Amino acid sequence: KDFNMPVKGNNDLLSMTTPEIIKKIYKQYLEIGGSNLIGTNTFSSTTIAQADYGMEHLVYELNYEGARLAREACDEVTAADPSNPRFVVGAMG
Repeated sequence: KDFNMPVKGNNDLLSMTTPEIIKKIYKQYLEIGGSNLIGTNTFSSTTIAQADYGMEHLVYELNYEGARLAREACDEVTAADPSNPRFVVGAMG
């Protein structure tokens, strides 16, 4: 979608525009990095931060998608090794 202002730097938006990449990054932290906890890609998913991009209306969806992708990644990695459960930690800015 086209926006009426630059979105460069709005990394939280990537959870909606390129979810496969964000989920891959989550899984790399869990599988390669050995993390048991991953933070959601939602640090700037607040109305104040998104006002810089005119995207305050997307705050709920940004938070939902960031958490959903992280939860899916944790569930998939945990299913492969149930003895080592993985958890999602929400990020708030």
